[in-house]
Amino acid sequence: MATIKDVAKLADLSVSTVSRYLNNHPYISDEKRERIQSAMDELHYVPSSIATQLRSKKGTMIGVLVSRITNPFFSYLVDAIEKQAKKDNYNVLIMQTYDDPNAEIKMLDMLKQQVISGVIMCSIEIDIKLLESYQEFGPIVLCNENMPHSILPQVVTNQEQAVYQGIGYLINQGYHKIAYCTGGTLTSKGHGKYRTRGFEQALLDNKLPFKKHWIFQDTHTIADGRQVAKELLALSKTERPDAIFTNSDEVATGIMEYCLNHKVAIPNELAIMGFDNQPFTSVLAVPLTTIAQPIAALGEESTRLLIAKLEGTAYLINQEKLNLTLIKRESA
Repeated sequence: MATIKDVAKLADLSVSTVSRYLNNHPYISDEKRERIQSAMDELHYVPSSIATQLRSKKGTMIGVLVSRITNPFFSYLVDAIEKQAKKDNYNVLIMQTYDDPNAEIKMLDMLKQQVISGVIMCSIEIDIKLLESYQEFGPIVLCNENMPHSILPQVVTNQEQAVYQGIGYLINQGYHKIAYCTGGTLTSKGHGKYRTRGFEQALLDNKLPFKKHWIFQDTHTIADGRQVAKELLALSKTERPDAIFTNSDEVATGIMEYCLNHKVAIPNELAIMGFDNQPFTSVLAVPLTTIAQPIAALGEESTRLLIAKLEGTAYLINQEKLNLTLIKRESA
């Protein structure tokens, strides 16, 4: 079955030009119209009814890109974005990437083809310069993705400072052997780099050890947390940490579950700190100490900023709504 790309190739035109033709755009020359129609006839191309419907709503359709919607943080974030979009009479199209750069390109190509009018990026895997190049097709807003050297508009929180303060709290509570879970790989450009900076700086300032076997990378789920706990408990008691900071409440929950099932006292033998302050964290067997993210504010401010850019108006981000807060409970 022929695709719009096949039509564009045969007509020797760009996909966006063919898309404009299909959307009855007025600024296409008669010569190009003839080439496109001729290619469509030769290939027996029939436009997708779904794509056509989406194009018809292009002016009010916003794309939202997340890594995985099963992560409660992204579920609540998307909910906040969609609620705000609906208030302003916009629709939302959601795409999960599962950290696949090619999936990001597919969403951005929808912007290029005018299926959507703008994009809120809540996860980024592709090169930032490549991402910036898509701005010519419509506005792009980064949500909770801090890219200080990028020209893209961003709605972010100070995660480095929050983690630094969180580790400081653990130290003040008497914990000095602190393990760490990150959703990234500890690289300077990877996931969670600002949280990692906060963690490393807190250890450095307090002259505490940074041990490789206390560092766990690419952790995201409850199952990942269980595996982390299993590896920690395999260490001799003298080699185990006395506290662990995790990149998400899901990972923290997995660690807690495994430890409690193996008779490890929390926080006496292992203190646990999460990140996000998901609703379930207050009702765990041991209520979880965590860092609360202003999820609703992140979604609302990102949506308002994108819509302002779509409508050619000014919008000043309310930074006071984007503060991170340490929530002190029994796990640490």
